[in-house]
Amino acid sequence: MPSYTPPTKDLQFVLHDLLKVSESTIPGYADLDPDFTSAILEEAGKITSQVLAPLNAVGDTEGCVLENGVVRTPTGFKEAFEQVKEGGWTGLDCDPEYGGQGMPYVMGTAVGEMFSGANQAFTMYQGLTHGAYSAIHAHGSDAQKATYLPNMVSCEWTGTMNLTEPHCGTDLGLMRTKAVPQGDGTYKISGQKIFISAGDHDMSSNVIHLVLAKIPGGPEGIKGVSLFIVPKFLVKEDGSLGERNGVSVGKIEEKMGIHGNSTCVMNYDEATGYLLGTEHKGMRAMFTMMNEARLGVGMQGMAQAEAAYQNALEYAKDRLQGRDVTGAKNPDGPADPLIVHPDIRRNLMDQKSFVEGARAFLLWGASLIDQAHRSEDAEADGLISLMTPVIKGFLTDRGFECAINAQQVYGGHGYIEEWGMSQFARDARITQIYEGANGVQALDLVGRKLAQDGGKHVMAFFEMVKAFCKDNAEVEGMAEFVEPLKKASKDLQAAGMYFMQNGMKNPNHALAGSYDFMTMMGHVCLGLMWGRMARASLDALAAGASDTVFYETKLATGRYYMARQLPATAMHLARIESGADTVMALEAANF
Repeated sequence: MPSYTPPTKDLQFVLHDLLKVSESTIPGYADLDPDFTSAILEEAGKITSQVLAPLNAVGDTEGCVLENGVVRTPTGFKEAFEQVKEGGWTGLDCDPEYGGQGMPYVMGTAVGEMFSGANQAFTMYQGLTHGAYSAIHAHGSDAQKATYLPNMVSCEWTGTMNLTEPHCGTDLGLMRTKAVPQGDGTYKISGQKIFISAGDHDMSSNVIHLVLAKIPGGPEGIKGVSLFIVPKFLVKEDGSLGERNGVSVGKIEEKMGIHGNSTCVMNYDEATGYLLGTEHKGMRAMFTMMNEARLGVGMQGMAQAEAAYQNALEYAKDRLQGRDVTGAKNPDGPADPLIVHPDIRRNLMDQKSFVEGARAFLLWGASLIDQAHRSEDAEADGLISLMTPVIKGFLTDRGFECAINAQQVYGGHGYIEEWGMSQFARDARITQIYEGANGVQALDLVGRKLAQDGGKHVMAFFEMVKAFCKDNAEVEGMAEFVEPLKKASKDLQAAGMYFMQNGMKNPNHALAGSYDFMTMMGHVCLGLMWGRMARASLDALAAGASDTVFYETKLATGRYYMARQLPATAMHLARIESGADTVMALEAANF
């Protein structure tokens, strides 16, 4: 069975060597000294490695079962959920007014990576609840917040988001679920939603559904969508649970992966709902949840890559196959370990350099969210808005690729279920699809985010890269990072210029290249992260750091990314500049 080792040391490196969180002016960051964050990460590491990771294969094998209208979670999940709740992990970065610990979002993200890496399906129950909490916290009335948030912070009650219907996914303007006003401030919600993660289960006493629906007589399409709080059990004025609402589970979806999470078809039969936010402004409220969820999904993709890589690395060190072409490395054994072979090294370095770069990118993004919210910084808010589709799209694409590559290290054993490697690939696969499929993320990036606020946020990013390259151009040991980053950034800017020159005349020229652009931007972002980590490592070595092997390894891994991964921007630029003509050449009937 696969194992999981929490990457606490690397998380500490990113928080303190790279982001220097305790020196930041962001409110709340001064408390994040190395001893404090180490204590949090070590405790989180214990519960993830000792409690959640052993249940990962159990959840995959058993799945969830619908019995007489009740969803049963896999063996051990309920007891583990109680331990997570007792430890306060569900409210780590939530508002203290409602029982949370009030830590910065960056700490919630660092801890969240370990939870997702150990057991993605399990962690989704609290993850969806956190998203629903955030939407109610941002858009709910004082009464709604008082009614729902304390129990959601503690996960005594869990939460969901209900968007998709059988006939509409991305195009939510086509939804048919309706909300009929009752004249007393409530609405009757009727319709069916599908693919509802954590839609029902036996680990909490109530489930608070956030449901998109249309009020009859409202505007057509997406402009007529409103958001409603629809609890599984109605809540009485004294906060106790009342009668069962008109919401039920139609079935549990049979899925490729994340079997331990109850992905449900939800039926609403004149269920009582309460408007969250303003009539016909449901997407604004739901996007509070969706944007957070997209960062969380990017984290899931990276976390599955980390877990898969750890196991592939151990297998490569232990499995004896063939001899090193330069001379035996295990002369007393019948063969050398797999890790001596250059192609295995290439595979593992692809994984390692992605995971470590992605972790830095993700936590930097989390720090931007803290800066935007805690410091009310509009520039940071614009920058993380630009980065959100890249974090979601690029990290999940590459995360799945890494899970497949980790399987490849095992050869035939990677395809056999008893070794457990297929679960990482199957669980990672959904991350490319849910919370907006990655093609949609690319369209959002190119079609909306690049031009947002007159394009100033993408220009600010280019200036950030340019300033880094200029500041480090003469620093000894940085040329191997600065020059590839400079080249990749020029490729990205050239792609943006192509869109500006050709996209207005024919929008397909931009949209046909959107996926390549998202991938290019992901590479440049990781290139920037590796450049920053290289400088931090050089500074640590110059200051006499005791763990020289850690920092030298970091530099070697970064050099690999810059030399072997970052040049892919040239290929993506060539694809973009080929335009849309070849993409759109065939009539639909000729495919």
